[in-house]
Formats: sequence, structure tokens, C-alpha cells
Amino acid sequence: AVIALLGWVLTAVVVAVMLGLSPDLRLPPRLLNLTTADPAVPAAAVGMIVCGAGLVALALVPGRPRLMPLECTDPLLAMGLTRAGLRRTLAASAREVEHVRRAGVHILRRRIEVAVVADADTTGALLREVGAAVGDRLSGLGVRSRHEVVVRLRRRGG
Repeated sequence: AVIALLGWVLTAVVVAVMLGLSPDLRLPPRLLNLTTADPAVPAAAVGMIVCGAGLVALALVPGRPRLMPLECTDPLLAMGLTRAGLRRTLAASAREVEHVRRAGVHILRRRIEVAVVADADTTGALLREVGAAVGDRLSGLGVRSRHEVVVRLRRRGG
């Protein structure tokens, strides 16, 4: 954005000088008296070319959306959910379980790890309940993946 803004300002100044108008900007006289023989002009031109080539390269390099595919009955429709969105959704479903204070979700290659902080003493039943809630949310969303859900208790609060 800064390069584009500077480019527009410099273009406006150059056009104004070429038309014989005095630009509203208070520029140093040395800048207005530059010629092509000055060594700063080719250096600035090379710098602008490099910046422009870099911007073109950034535009051509495709982004890599990390989507989790969702099941859909329509063969002409493809849907997906970002990994961050899926993490937030699964963490929210884990927090809905009673006695869970906090929940964090990490999506790994073959498994989904849910780390919960809870105040309950019956950890086995609580962990199964969190696993069931997260698994239900996964199946409700229709996530097409073979991730195993692993629930871990980080620590118990008092």
C-alpha cells in the first residue's frame, strides 16, 4: 500500500512538472532539478523495478487455504471449513460440557487433540463426555476426515 501510494504521488508530481505546473508539495529544489544523468535516477528506477517485480511475484504465487472438506450431497457443490474455524467450533463444543472451564483444540495429521481444564473429580466420565460432544460436532458438521479424537485433561482447578 505504501509503495502504491508513493507511486501515485510521484506520478502526479512528474505529470505536474511536465505540464509546467508547480506541484502543491514543497519539494527540495535538488529533487526537482534531477536529470537522467544523475546517478540517483537509475538507482531509483532499479529499486522501483525490483519492488514492482516483487509485487507481481506475490500476486502470482497462490495462497494455500487449509480447508477441512465437508460432506455434501450435491456433486456440483464443494464446501470446506478452515482449520482455525474448526478448532474454534470444536473448542466451543468442548466448553459446553459441564465442569469444563477451558478447552483448546489442536488438529494434527491423524488426530484431533482436545485439552480441557476442568473442576470435576470424575475425570474418566468427563473425558468421555467431552469426546462424545466433539465427535458429535464433527459428525454434525460433516467433516470428511479420518481424525481420531483424543481428549486430555491438562490440570484440575479447585
